[in-house]
Amino acid sequence: MHRLTSLSLVVCFAAFALAAQHPSAPPSRPTAPHDSVRGAVSAVNVQARTLDVTTGVGFAIRVVRLQVPADVPITDRGRQRASMRFVELKPGDLVRAAFGNRPTGLVAYAIERVGRMATGVDSTP
Repeated sequence: MHRLTSLSLVVCFAAFALAAQHPSAPPSRPTAPHDSVRGAVSAVNVQARTLDVTTGVGFAIRVVRLQVPADVPITDRGRQRASMRFVELKPGDLVRAAFGNRPTGLVAYAIERVGRMATGVDSTP
């Protein structure tokens, strides 16, 4: 009985030792986005390549700041999903963005401009 217990412990420790010898390195960019956001662009910082998207439901409003690497595809639904540049995004644009979390912050994987907010409300006295 003592041999069986010792053998079980040796097998268990061997499995852990093998797993420790082959560490899996995390990929630099995940294959699938972790999350998505739909909302209005509230700020664009071209130099830092960040995009602030204001989103929410009811009274729960939040601002999501996304880092936008140079290779992120940006499309415009209004132009049959034509490609566009980061500098063409403006506050008031309605966007849908897929993003993931990295140690440096939230990083966009794809951005689609779906429309533009209205520029005002008609007032009647």
